[in-house]
This record gives sequence, structure tokens and C-alpha cells, in this order.
Amino acid sequence: MYDLFAMVIALLLPTIVVHAPRAELTLEVARTEAQREHGLMYRTAIPPHTGMIFIFERDAPVKFWMKNTLVPLDMIFIGPDGTVRQIFSNVPVVNQTLPNSDIPREGGVAKWVIELRAGEAVQDGLARGVKLDLRGVPSPQ
Repeated sequence: MYDLFAMVIALLLPTIVVHAPRAELTLEVARTEAQREHGLMYRTAIPPHTGMIFIFERDAPVKFWMKNTLVPLDMIFIGPDGTVRQIFSNVPVVNQTLPNSDIPREGGVAKWVIELRAGEAVQDGLARGVKLDLRGVPSPQ
């Protein structure tokens, strides 16, 4: 059931390609609050060099959690000039019975956040201070 649900969501979201230092990343675009809230929930796998970019109205503090996320992730927090500010690597899956108040959150200041499967950020050459060209990223809705 999770795989079918995740496939339907993935088909509904547009994708963009972002050039990382060692890979081209195909990213689903989460522009609305509902899309950002759902994120990569219920995915049982994330192919190499794919993930999601979360687009926010402005550069501001944001928090992410792993509720209903079934695969470990890398979370890349990016400033308005495209510079990687912070990376949370290998953020683990949490037990689905854990109460919402107990689910750990990762946060930082960002205009964009990219989520990739765990270990992908380093493999693709993403590190603090790397600048990405995000000029083609659409605006939030």
C-alpha cells in the first residue's frame, strides 16, 4: 500500500534537475504547505540522485521530522544564494508508534531544503559552503 501511495504522490509533483558537484539530482518539487508537510513520507526506497526540494517563501528557521518516513535521509539546508549551510546526514527512521511530541526534529535557517537518501549528500559532493545554482527552482505557492 505504501509503495502505491508514494508512486501516486510522486507522479503529481513536478521535478527539476539540480547540478551537484558530482551528480545531477532529480528532485520532486514541494512548493505548497501540504506538499512540504507530506514530503517523502511512506517511500520504501529512494533511487540514487533523486529526492525532494522544499521551497519556502523566505529564508527563515525551518524544522523537519521523520514522521512516517520509512528510509533514512540526508537533509541539506540551503540559503537564498544557493550556499549549503548545514547538512544533517543519515537522519534515522523513527518508530511509527512514537508519539509526535517525541519525534526528533532537525532544523536550521533555509530558503530551500533538499532531502536525499542517506549517504547521498557526501557521495554527490554536497558539503557546507558548496554553492548550487537554484535559479530554475519555482517559487512557493
